[in-house]
Amino acid sequence: MDFLLTSPIKWHTTRFAIDLRSPQVMGIVNVTPDSFSDGGQHASTSAALQHCELLLKEGAHILDIGGESTRPGSKPLPLADELARVLPVVREAVKLGVPISVDTYKPQLMQAALDLGADIINDIWALRWREPALSLNGMQVVAGHSSCGVCLMHMHREPESMQVVPMEGDVLAQVNHFLQHQAHALQALGVHKDRITLDPGVGFGKTVAQNFELLARQRELLDSGYRVLAGWSRKSSLGAVTGLEAHERMVPSVAAALLALERGASIVRVHDVKPTVQAIKVWMAMNAVPQ
Repeated sequence: MDFLLTSPIKWHTTRFAIDLRSPQVMGIVNVTPDSFSDGGQHASTSAALQHCELLLKEGAHILDIGGESTRPGSKPLPLADELARVLPVVREAVKLGVPISVDTYKPQLMQAALDLGADIINDIWALRWREPALSLNGMQVVAGHSSCGVCLMHMHREPESMQVVPMEGDVLAQVNHFLQHQAHALQALGVHKDRITLDPGVGFGKTVAQNFELLARQRELLDSGYRVLAGWSRKSSLGAVTGLEAHERMVPSVAAALLALERGASIVRVHDVKPTVQAIKVWMAMNAVPQ
């Protein structure tokens, strides 16, 4: 099946229709003191905004701003702290002229960020997270917005325990079933398919072998007609096969990003924007040669 014939050619978001006919690079902006790879480097508003500007100079097409570390074993961050970290950055970042994604699972932050003009909600919980005392949920926030984009990610269990008891069985079948279920539930609430992308959730409750199986079989995720966002950047599975620490994994991360694109991903979420963009240019030049 040629997914380009069945999937949206644009990712429709709040302010932008992102052209998915060419690879899109989503630059990671962690406004956190404790992220697994670059925690503390961009923890202040000014440092985060400087990093946003650097990533754009390096060729990022989308910026993904997050305030809570979701590394394996991490504990949830209080809402007030996440709001205080993320919203000042979003308020200024929406002026940069590119799509702004907010990496959160908390509906209150989703709503506040969208109210500031954010374009995309990137949710590791795929809009499942619920707080008993809160009537609002992520599905309602996204469905209630007229045009925001959303990325639904698969996560087994939750960050604090996901690697303690990883998945078992056919990982691709389980991931695909879950993501399609969440996407269809969102469409039933009136969210058009061209607003939705899917992320298989590399490293979120999977073994090293399962993560590479997801990469090898990634094209099977495309059969449902949704576009795929791949997040391999500096992940521990790359360290497992190379022996490199997180800050040393630029080359393996670029290689994984290209392999994901080759297997049909439309967006790659990365820390190392410049080398990823350069590698993509080489890959696209090769693909442009008539066969």
